[in-house]
Amino acid sequence: MPLSIDAIPTLETNYVWALHDGRHALLVDPGEAGPPLAWLAENELQLAALLITHHHWDHTDGIDDIIARHPVPVYGPDDLRIPQVDHPLREGDHVEIDSPRSRFEILSVPGHTSIHLAYFGHRLVLCGDTLFSAGCGRLFEGTPEQMLASLDKLADLPGDTRVFCAHEYTVANCRFALAVEPDNQDLKERLHEVETLRENGKITLPSNIGAERRFNPFLRAREPGVIKAVQEHDPGCGTEPVEIFAALRRWKDNF
Repeated sequence: MPLSIDAIPTLETNYVWALHDGRHALLVDPGEAGPPLAWLAENELQLAALLITHHHWDHTDGIDDIIARHPVPVYGPDDLRIPQVDHPLREGDHVEIDSPRSRFEILSVPGHTSIHLAYFGHRLVLCGDTLFSAGCGRLFEGTPEQMLASLDKLADLPGDTRVFCAHEYTVANCRFALAVEPDNQDLKERLHEVETLRENGKITLPSNIGAERRFNPFLRAREPGVIKAVQEHDPGCGTEPVEIFAALRRWKDNF
């Protein structure tokens, strides 16, 4: 059966993505255990595995309680800060699971944290806090060079790749992006779309890579309009793409 994907809202802005075939499920980045456990019980699904993108507590704090009730493999970064991971992964590895039938290529996408993974397969990418719709993660541990390279890697995925990021930040991200590119028609349409979705209690995800290339300023650090806006906001920031990206991220941090 094809994979279905449900969003389980947790904490204030997080989503735990649940990939399932009607019988078995994978859970991605459980920052708390209660909502995912309730979802499994309500839908009468058997948990097959956990997939983890990075070590932050709001992506990992639910692991212990979940595996206490459902002892399953935990796939994730080769990172001592996530001791529950018993199937450590690195760039170029693959995850293959029988039920639900699934296969993911592992991408290393550091920047938000020093070690961060994305799972690519089934015309989707589970990218944690690296890429958001119309935005990207803060640089808590990584460098601008790392994050730009990671975003470039994600931007190079096929345009129809669906983007399943871990937070509901899209409205705020679009409002910032419009400060950078006020004449971007794709961005205006995206903001209208996501504001309407949120007003009706719906989520704004997934996005897709093709759309993000058109309106996400962090994937557009080489575009003349973005360069001009960043240099006007931060004169002397430099002209190299990584300098533009770093100045853009600083702008967003204080927006």
